[in-house]
Amino acid sequence: MNRLREHIEEIISLTDEEFDYIKTFFTFKNVRKNQFLVHEGDEVKFEFLTLDGIYKVFYIDGNGKEHILQFAKKDWWMTDYIGFFKEKNATMFVECLQDGAVACLTLEGREKLASEFHKMEYFFRAKLTNGYIALQQRIILLLSSTPQQRYEEFSKLYPDLISQIPKKYVAEYLGVSRETLSRLYSNNK
Repeated sequence: MNRLREHIEEIISLTDEEFDYIKTFFTFKNVRKNQFLVHEGDEVKFEFLTLDGIYKVFYIDGNGKEHILQFAKKDWWMTDYIGFFKEKNATMFVECLQDGAVACLTLEGREKLASEFHKMEYFFRAKLTNGYIALQQRIILLLSSTPQQRYEEFSKLYPDLISQIPKKYVAEYLGVSRETLSRLYSNNK
């Protein structure tokens, strides 16, 4: 509960009464390694705030190849956003890579909080804006950089993740083979 408040108050300030009301919109869940929060084909009921643990958001293409769109660690938001905002079934998966906990928020709850509290509307807008910027940066990096540059940027942005996530997932995220990642890793030691 305190982690949720600290996270929100990184952007806006809240009174105790406001936070007491806001927290009623969230449910909290402990998550085990290899547990799915979202599974392809399921209804996407929640957006998740990572309180603890590490997660991956991915989809599997028609050839059975896994493509990782996002890793999420403490204080990051995640879900299948197409399914969540368009109220459609999931086309992606959200899987826990390391035991953790999440705060769960429904779309209805998010919309109600945003309409009742302009501060929360600002909070959600700031989070969405930051996520959109990060997504564009990731796409640009994937389109216009070498594997070496992608690896260096990932290592710089997420030094803690590089040691906590299995190398095969890092390779998938960077769009390189496991062998290429091993070479890149060796070159940067």
